[in-house]
Amino acid sequence: MLDTVRAAAIPVPSQTGAVEENLALIEEAAREAARAGAQLALFPELSLTGFLPNHPGGDHAAWLREALAAARALAQPVPGPATEALVRLAAATGVLLAAGLLEDAGPVLHNTQVLAGPDGLLGVWRKLHIPLFEMPFYNGGAGLAVAATPLGRIGVNICFDALLPESARLLAVQGVDLVLFPFAADPPPGTLEAWADWALPALRARCAENGVFGLAANYTGTVRCAGVHQTFPGGAAALDPRGKVLGGPAAGLLVVSFERAGLAAARAEPEYLFRFRRPELYGPLARLG
Repeated sequence: MLDTVRAAAIPVPSQTGAVEENLALIEEAAREAARAGAQLALFPELSLTGFLPNHPGGDHAAWLREALAAARALAQPVPGPATEALVRLAAATGVLLAAGLLEDAGPVLHNTQVLAGPDGLLGVWRKLHIPLFEMPFYNGGAGLAVAATPLGRIGVNICFDALLPESARLLAVQGVDLVLFPFAADPPPGTLEAWADWALPALRARCAENGVFGLAANYTGTVRCAGVHQTFPGGAAALDPRGKVLGGPAAGLLVVSFERAGLAAARAEPEYLFRFRRPELYGPLARLG
C-alpha cells in the first residue's frame, strides 16, 4: 500500500428504491471527503439502491410477496447505470468510492458492494453469509477476491460476513492490506453505542487475527418499503492491524490516515497471529459433520 492512505467512512441516509437521490447523497458526501483529503470513501451496505426493511408484522405472506416484487424492481445490474454513475463520480472527485447495491444477477439477486475508480470498477464483492431475515431477498456469493488498487490491496466483508472469521481470512490469504466493512445493522436498542458494542469486538478480532487495517460504515436513517420500516443508527469506525480503534465510533463522516509503517510494524510483532497459521491442520473445518 501507499505510505499513507487517507480514507473516509460515511453513513448516508439512503432511501429504498431511490437510486438517483441516493447517488446525489453519495456525491455530496464524496466531495466533502475529497475536501478533507480522502483518497477512498466507504459507504454503507446497499447505499446505492437502499435497504429493504425486513421485520414485518401482520400478514407475513402478503408482505413477502410485495417486498420480493419491490426487490426485483429496484435491483441493478453490475456493471450498469448505477455503477457507471459511481465511476463518473470517482473520476470527478479523484476518490475511490465503495458503495452497495441490490444486484440483479439474472435468476437471483445479490447484496453487492462495488469499488469504483475513475476508469471503471476495481472490485465487486457479494455478501457471503445471509442472515435469516434477509434470506428471502438475495443469495450468498461464491467467493471473495482482493482488488489491487493504486492505494493498496483492498477487500470487502459485508455486514454479517464480519462476524464469521473465515470471511476476512479469505482476503488475508490473498495479501489484503485494508478490509472495508459496510454495514446495515440496528442492534437493540438501536443506538450508535449499541452498534459499536455489537460490531467493534468482531472488527477488532478480524483486524488483529489477520494483521490488516479495517474501515467500517453503518447505515443511517429510516427506510420504508411494503408497509414496513426500519431505523439504523449510523456509525463509522477505523481499526489498525493490531485491532486497536484508530477512529470512531462516529455518527457521521470519519476521515483517518492508514500508515503503511503501521502495517509493517504489526506484522513484525512476535504475536502476529496470521504467521502462526497451520492450514494442513484445518481440513476438518471444510467437511460437514
